[in-house]
Amino acid sequence: MPARLSPRLAAIVDALPLQPHSRVLEIGCGPGAAARAVAARLTTGHILAIDRSASAVDQARAAAAAEIGSGRMSVRQVAAEDFALEPGEEPYDLVFAVRVGALDGRHPEAGRQALRRIAMATTADARLFVDGGDPLRALDIPRP
Repeated sequence: MPARLSPRLAAIVDALPLQPHSRVLEIGCGPGAAARAVAARLTTGHILAIDRSASAVDQARAAAAAEIGSGRMSVRQVAAEDFALEPGEEPYDLVFAVRVGALDGRHPEAGRQALRRIAMATTADARLFVDGGDPLRALDIPRP
């Protein structure tokens, strides 16, 4: 069953430049509603939903059993500023975050750390989107 999204989250998911083959990273997934909506648009792609909260990750895993079972989605407990690809994990080409303090300016040092981690876990032409635009705004991923 498709995830029920608030109008705001639906607008954010609709605004993402998703392709059926996209490799997507959602930072701060909460209970996973947006990640499930993204997974529904993927065929050969994959979304990894991460959150620092164990309870959020547990909720997302429980709600996304079908998407996880299909291989289109996975969930991991980790903070954005600690995120790293696991051995053999392919980099991501699209990253988004909604209400994540490290990426919306509320926690600048955590934001710098998170952007470094995102840069190491994404393709050279990856794009990063956060809320606060209409409905999204792009952030630059710092490249060495």
